[in-house]
Amino acid sequence: MKDFHIQAALAPEAARPAETRMYRAVAGRIQELIREQQLEPGARLPSERELATSLRVSRASLREGLIALELGGVVEVRGGSGVYVSRQPASPDEVPEAGPGPFEVLSARSAIETEVAALAAKNASPAAVQAILAALLEMERSHEDRASNELADRSFHSAIAQATGNAALAGVIDYLWQQRNSLWHRLKEHYRTEALRMSTLQDHRAIYDAIAARDGAGARSAMRQHLERVTRTFAGGSA
Repeated sequence: MKDFHIQAALAPEAARPAETRMYRAVAGRIQELIREQQLEPGARLPSERELATSLRVSRASLREGLIALELGGVVEVRGGSGVYVSRQPASPDEVPEAGPGPFEVLSARSAIETEVAALAAKNASPAAVQAILAALLEMERSHEDRASNELADRSFHSAIAQATGNAALAGVIDYLWQQRNSLWHRLKEHYRTEALRMSTLQDHRAIYDAIAARDGAGARSAMRQHLERVTRTFAGGSA
């Protein structure tokens, strides 16, 4: 394999202009390196760890950048094998602009949904608790059907937001779920594990149990643990 030398790192994430999404900056730099190194289609890129260290970015930002390049047809991500050049990029414009990156959305959800869960535990009517339970049971029933399970997952979180009695919060949660764009779906396709799928069922049951018990602190903690688990798994940690 031809050596792949990285001579210039990206600016630290905190120093990037707010209007420049980090995944686009990462994707653009990797495109430049592919051209500079004259890598042929089929060439394997360095490991994620090497690339993240050399570019001085998090594994999360690196994965978003690689997924954006895959969606643009520049690289191919092969689970358990690595990342390979699929064709020579013509221009940085080939990287799709897909709105907020998945980890931006997860960070926002962690900040907001933890408090939404706590408020739901305080305010939920018996009917609202039943709506949350119905969504949970549908998630458990449709565990093997990914499309149906995804819909039930959204219904579960939406029902919790509705249970707060605050229409504005319900609208915010709906907006955040609408941000699950092409980057999110491809990231999940590559990196969601069976362990995460099983843990997600347990996490949702714990969230429901806390809300049904009117345990605001427990609901907040259970939601936080769930979203941190998803973030950690997608970023390259364990479930």
